[in-house]
Amino acid sequence: MWRDCAPRADRVRIREHTCECRTVVYELCQAGGLLFIRRTYRSDAVLMHESEWLRTAEGERLWLRVLLGQAR
Repeated sequence: MWRDCAPRADRVRIREHTCECRTVVYELCQAGGLLFIRRTYRSDAVLMHESEWLRTAEGERLWLRVLLGQAR
């Protein structure tokens, strides 16, 4: 599910995010009319990955699954 981040848009809007106090932070991002989820893992180094870019309804379903712990 997770891919390396690739610059696909000039601007990305973060619509929602999980708590910054955690080691792994998830962000629901929007760009170019599509949604994707960015996962940031903070430890000794910062690792960032993102989901595939999805239509709004699909992206919101995936975001809900991440929040409920049904997708990682």
